[in-house]
Amino acid sequence: MSATQSVLTGIARPYAAALFELASDAKAVEATEKSLDALSGLIASSDDFSRFLKSPAISTEDKRDALEALLQKAGLADLVANTLRLVARNGRLFVLPAIISAFKGLAAAARNEVAADVVSATRLTAAQEKELAKVLKAKLGKDVTLRTHVDESLIGGLVVKVGSQMIDTSLKTKLSAMKIAMKGIS
Repeated sequence: MSATQSVLTGIARPYAAALFELASDAKAVEATEKSLDALSGLIASSDDFSRFLKSPAISTEDKRDALEALLQKAGLADLVANTLRLVARNGRLFVLPAIISAFKGLAAAARNEVAADVVSATRLTAAQEKELAKVLKAKLGKDVTLRTHVDESLIGGLVVKVGSQMIDTSLKTKLSAMKIAMKGIS
C-alpha cells in the first residue's frame, strides 16, 4: 500500500465504520452496500464526477451544493446520502472511493467473505469463475467474491490477490523470470 493510499484509508476508515454501524443497527447493510455500489459505478463511469471529487480547486461549499443537487436525483439510501453530506461538509469527498471500499470490506467480513481481485489475459467464463471461487474458498475457508479484470499483456494465466496475498501464474511473469535467469547464464 502506498503512502497516499494509507493516508486515504486512515481518513476513510472512521466514516466507513460509522456508516457500517448505523447500517447494521438499521438492518440495512445490504441496501447501503447497493447504494454505495451505484455510487461507485458513477465514479468509475464519469471522469467528470471523479475529477469533481478530487479537485482541490472546487471549494467545499461548491462541492456541497453540487452534491446536494446530485443527491436529489440519485435516489440513494438515506444513510448513504447523509454520510455523503457529512463527508462533503468536512471537505473529504476525495476519500469517497476509499470509504466505499472500507465499507464493503466491513460488510464482507461480517458475512465471512473475502474479496479476490483476479486479473486474467482474457475474460473468464462463468464456469471458470465458479471453479476459481470454489478453489479459493477451500484454501481460505471463507466465501470468496471475485472482482475480475482483463489485462491482455499477461498473455495467459492469472494474477489473484486476496488481501496481502498474491498468486501470480501469468505467462508474462514466467517469461520475465526466464529472461532474468537467461541473463545470468551468459
